[in-house]
Amino acid sequence: MHQDTTADRPATARGAVAIIANRRGELLLHLRDNLPGKIAWPDHWSVLGGGCDPGEPPAAAIVRELDEEAGLTDIADLTELFEIRDRYGSGQLITFFAASWDGDETQLPLAEGVKLQFFAPEHLDILTIPPFIRYAMDRYLAARPA
Repeated sequence: MHQDTTADRPATARGAVAIIANRRGELLLHLRDNLPGKIAWPDHWSVLGGGCDPGEPPAAAIVRELDEEAGLTDIADLTELFEIRDRYGSGQLITFFAASWDGDETQLPLAEGVKLQFFAPEHLDILTIPPFIRYAMDRYLAARPA
């Protein structure tokens, strides 16, 4: 499925998410709550992040969201990657970031969602992941050094 990586018009709603990898190359995914009608992409595996507060830049939003959702304050190498609009979910223009973290995800204080888990890239195909998140992860994995 083709995903638009640029905004057609100024976005009224923005979000920020982080693709977090550990030293083994596994990606940290978040199983979202099953709350149809209340959240975008219920019961899907996704990356951590969320909406920007009014006037909040995406770089500040992702730092806040990682802390609020999972108590992650010690991530390394937070780098902005690209933007993709979530056309079939929230409608937000989402800024994607990459980061590194090598902790035990089962010890994080998860404040939203059901579960956090690291997955090897070769196991991502069996997961239910929003199409724009899957596209972003594929793009990230294709660009990173082997």
